[in-house]
Amino acid sequence: MWLITAGPTREHLDDVRFFSNASSGRMGFALASAAAQRGRDVTVVSGPVDLPDPDGIEVLRVVSGQEMLDACRLLLEERPVEVVIAAAAVCDHRPRQRADGKPAKGEGVRTLELVENPDVIASLAALGVARTHVGFALESLKDRAAALQRARSKLTRKGLDAIVLNGIEAMESSRSHAMWITASGEPVDLGDLDKPALAAALVERVSALQS
Repeated sequence: MWLITAGPTREHLDDVRFFSNASSGRMGFALASAAAQRGRDVTVVSGPVDLPDPDGIEVLRVVSGQEMLDACRLLLEERPVEVVIAAAAVCDHRPRQRADGKPAKGEGVRTLELVENPDVIASLAALGVARTHVGFALESLKDRAAALQRARSKLTRKGLDAIVLNGIEAMESSRSHAMWITASGEPVDLGDLDKPALAAALVERVSALQS
């Protein structure tokens, strides 16, 4: 089975307000569709997105980064997962405490204390259950050399087999300029593609890692 994460996460301050980001989930869902078209058994764990479930693909909906990690861990325990692709944009931090309801203006503590969220793909890679782990690095590509260096550092630090470097412009766009990076070999510039085309190219490369 291929496990793919998608979308943003929401980290709630209270029952109404939350931190999040601009991820649309399109990349993760496009990857799921492309993998399914190649005959892969695919499950998606998605944060809150305004997208329909792809045909024939199981989608588990979560909200927070911790919920996403918990759902992925459970899948790794219960099913034979071969590949994990982490296309979700998980918030780096969450409030230390979540208030009940919606505190009125002027009520409660005015200083917000944050704690670091778990790194989903690094945590899953550390379990050593799946054969292949692929992450994403969202960086400004204005200084490409620096962006490549940061992406390589993430690949090594998180114990990944490959990482996809894409520009911050991809967050709310239907297109993405991406580079494919592995621990061995030169980075491959995949060019500026619409997300379904990029997803198909990435599925080919992930499949090649397993051969």
